[in-house]
Parts: sequence; structure tokens; C-alpha cells
Amino acid sequence: MAVMNMIQALNDALRLEMRRDPRVIVMGEDVGRLGGVFRVTVGLLDEFGPDRVIDTPLAEAGIIGTAIGMALYGLRPVAEIQFADFIYPAFDQIVNELAKYRYRSGGQYSCPLVVRTPSGGGIRGGHYHSQSPEAYFVHTAGLKVVIPSNPYDAKGLLLAAIRDEDPVIFFEPKRIYRAATGEVPEGDYTVPLGKARVEMEGKDVTLISYGAMMVECREAAQKAREKWGLSVELIDLRTLLPLDVETVVRSVQKTGRVVIVHEAPRTCGFAAELIALINEKAFLYLEAPPVRVTGFDTPFPYTLEHDYLPDTGRILKAIYETVHY
Repeated sequence: MAVMNMIQALNDALRLEMRRDPRVIVMGEDVGRLGGVFRVTVGLLDEFGPDRVIDTPLAEAGIIGTAIGMALYGLRPVAEIQFADFIYPAFDQIVNELAKYRYRSGGQYSCPLVVRTPSGGGIRGGHYHSQSPEAYFVHTAGLKVVIPSNPYDAKGLLLAAIRDEDPVIFFEPKRIYRAATGEVPEGDYTVPLGKARVEMEGKDVTLISYGAMMVECREAAQKAREKWGLSVELIDLRTLLPLDVETVVRSVQKTGRVVIVHEAPRTCGFAAELIALINEKAFLYLEAPPVRVTGFDTPFPYTLEHDYLPDTGRILKAIYETVHY
């Protein structure tokens, strides 16, 4: 085992898979000579050369369109969009082309392509470098959507995503790129897509999140135990699509209460879908209404970033009110 941060774990995954499979191509703005704006792809150009590590023009639709063509002709491209906020020019290519190939070909063609992109706030990036657009892509049939919360999962999920036969949108919470560290196997392993992790076992309330918000949720769960003696069951979804519905429902049936946390805006955020599923499949087990702790329905602010982002205090309040409903 080696201790890595998330950037190192993602770089290790890319390097390992490019060595293992010559079809894997990395492409995007500044991914080659610069090594990516966050240095996730540093060193890959030196090892694999410009035919497999491709610096592209600043043209997101062109990056994804080219990667789709590569995937259809047998390559395994990993395309980087420099910030998730810049993915929108490629939205048509992703939702109307990439996501549809298996369906429109009657299962004859797959399009094995990973779109990596840094997402979320916490770095004072303001309006255009802090958004969390995962719900747009979860709404699109034919895609898989992954958001890791730690280095171990980041490496294992990225390896699984590159090897998957379907397109994967891989959001990387940039707030914890370097802040999250942990033991990561140096060799090959995968974390299966569509499988959540129960990080803490509990019996009083289920706390569900993903990505960078897992940091706040861990702290809130620990404080709830220390302050009030509450036993919190903490679930890291890891993959939003496909969703591990069974793990979520089983936990809510056990605890009878649920708090869901994400930093994306509240309206039509992923928590709303989770609550609908819980009401459909575990309504008779609920002892209190499900609660959301989310970002606000405003553009992401510059100077009020930490008022916008859910924090331990807001999560603790939601836990207390849910348990004492």
C-alpha cells in the first residue's frame, strides 16, 4: 500500500491502464505538456507520447465529438473537460450522441468513453469554476455517473470506468484533490460501478452523500455520536447512475430516518430523486420526513462560498431535527 492523495491515485489509474491496454487514449486541454490544470495527467506525455496523450484545442464539443469517433472505432478514450462548468458546450454531443449509440444501434455498438472533469466548490472559483452539474447527466439514459470521495475509490472507480463498455461521466471533486489522502494499492484493482459503501453502521438515522460532502458528513456523524449519543449510518453512494437502490432502502428500513447531503442546488438535485425512491420503496418504515441539506438555488457565489456549501453545522441540525421529529 502507498499513501496517495486523489490526484496521485487518479494519475496512477491512468498510467496503469495505459500500460495495460494500448487502446487507452488521454485527451483534453493542457493534459499533455502541462499535465492538466490540476496535474492529474502529469508525466503521461513523457511515457506514452503525443499519439496517446493529446493536447486539444479549447473546444469542448470537438473534444467529446472526436472521442466518440475514437471509441466507435475501437479505442478507449479518456477525455478531460478542464472544469465541469465548461462541459455545457459538449452537452449535445454527450446526451444526444454519446449516450444514445447502444440504443440507436439495437445493441450492435457500444461507446466506451470516459469523460473526466473536476467539479464542485471549495476553491474560491466563483460562478464558472464551482458548479456541480451531476443531475443533468443522471437524467440521461445511456450514461453512467461516478463521483468518488477518497483516493482508494478514485483509482478503483476510474479503472472500472475505463474498462466499462458504456460511457461514464466521472466527476472529480476538486476541493479534495489534495486534501483527501489514504492508503491505495499500487497494483490493479477495481471498485464496481453501481455499488455504494456503508462507511459507518448505525441505527438512529441514515446519512447519505457522495464526493466532497462526505468530509462534512463524516464529521457530522462523529459529532452527533459525541454530542447526543446518536448512531448514524453513513452511506457513500460513489455511483449515482446506476444507483445502489438496495443499500439505500435497506438502511432506511433499519433506521426509519434519512438525511441527504449534496452541494448542488436544491431544486431537482439528486436528493430529490433519492427521496422519491425512498418514499416508493420504504415509506411505511419512515418515522420522519426525509430531509435535504444542499446548496441554494442561486448561482455559485464568489465571496459567500462557505455560506453556500453545506457544512457540519447544517448537517448536524438536520440530523437532530430528523431524529427528534
